[in-house]
Amino acid sequence: MDKIRLTEMETKFADLIWSHEPVPSGDLVKLCESELNWKKSTTYTMLKRLESKGIFKNKEGMVAALISKDDFYAQQSKQFVEETFQGSLPKFLAAFTRSRKLSDTEIDEFLKVIQDHKEE
Repeated sequence: MDKIRLTEMETKFADLIWSHEPVPSGDLVKLCESELNWKKSTTYTMLKRLESKGIFKNKEGMVAALISKDDFYAQQSKQFVEETFQGSLPKFLAAFTRSRKLSDTEIDEFLKVIQDHKEE
């Protein structure tokens, strides 16, 4: 996946779609009007932008994701670690925990996630 950057509004819009997909485009317009105070033209402009980034598709009036929310945010996290910490997860964790101590529960959860990934 290429590097994809989203603005704050694109992120809010994407999260709205992921929460309701698949969603008819007419319903998406109504959602954006009530949630984001957007006009129909703004919704379709933003949808075309995210379609061009390969995140969503609008086929026959039905909007659906091409990338799941979890996969998208996993890629964003990976990009951040690569760009900021030269791809070093230990460096990232050291920086993160320098300002925020992990609880025993968080450490246990983290170790479980690591173990689960090793078994995949």
